[in-house]
Amino acid sequence: MRALITGASGFVGAAVLRRLTLEGVPVRVLARAGADDSAWKTLPDVERVEGDLCDPASLQRAVAGCRWVFHVAADYRLWVPDPEPMYQANVAGTEALLRAALDAGVERIVYTSSVAVLGLRDDGQASDEDTPSTLADMIGHYKRSKFLAEERVRALCREEGAPIVIVNPSTPIGPEDRKPTPTGRMVLEAAAGRMPAYVDTGLNVVHVDDVALGHWLALQQGKPGERYILGGDNLSLQAILTRISGLTGRPSPRLRLPRRLLYPIAWGSEAWVRWRGRGLPLVSTDELRMAAHRMYFDSRKAEQQLGYTHRPAEEALRDAVAWFAEHRYF
Repeated sequence: MRALITGASGFVGAAVLRRLTLEGVPVRVLARAGADDSAWKTLPDVERVEGDLCDPASLQRAVAGCRWVFHVAADYRLWVPDPEPMYQANVAGTEALLRAALDAGVERIVYTSSVAVLGLRDDGQASDEDTPSTLADMIGHYKRSKFLAEERVRALCREEGAPIVIVNPSTPIGPEDRKPTPTGRMVLEAAAGRMPAYVDTGLNVVHVDDVALGHWLALQQGKPGERYILGGDNLSLQAILTRISGLTGRPSPRLRLPRRLLYPIAWGSEAWVRWRGRGLPLVSTDELRMAAHRMYFDSRKAEQQLGYTHRPAEEALRDAVAWFAEHRYF
């Protein structure tokens, strides 16, 4: 019954780990040397195997004796000075892990993709699993790497009958976003009152624990080779920031900035970070390009075929802000 989880020290992976523990599943985590073990050090029946997606021998050790694999790990950054390690982890590392799992006779694999690989509709309506997209549509290296990785996963299912179910989380928000993720950083900045303005865009907001439950349901009910959006509520960025303001008592941003005015700031910020050799840009050009679209998605397929449900976006935002405040992020 043991399940392997990759990425258990990350935001979504840690939530999947908590869900499997609640379900009574013995878990093995693949963790790099020095990885943060906060997500599992107090949980029962969690075994740690040291390894890396770029180390094939460690992947063979990790999958040995496991019935299930949840491949959640990914390099999730919206700006990188050198994209090559991201492709090595997200694309080559994914294929290496899945090959190792198939060779070991793993019964079922749940692969965590992203709605980032899906197409966006021109009419502003929510996209679903069948909304077409191409590599040329992908903005930035994160989206491109996840698109290429999912293409390889789907090829394994189609050509070799691999028992892999694909899940596509939208924008997970909630407690224990330790790094935080790019989305968590946005919530944190708004909660701290450091976001005086906004751009006209939109996101699909989902509680991270609902995403974790969706992974479990995909293992139980999902069809190999199929993808399932694990999403929540579609909200404009202004609506998200207004809800965060209501939770903190800070004023809601009222100034809407045209994206074109922010490009010089993005160019300068990226150049400054490259020169320093560390840190993150205040805003990146890829983020501005993505913000040109309302990234709205429809989870009806997962609801109908998996029994997936999600709580209101307000609960995800409330739990995230409360956790950041409790741990003195602001």
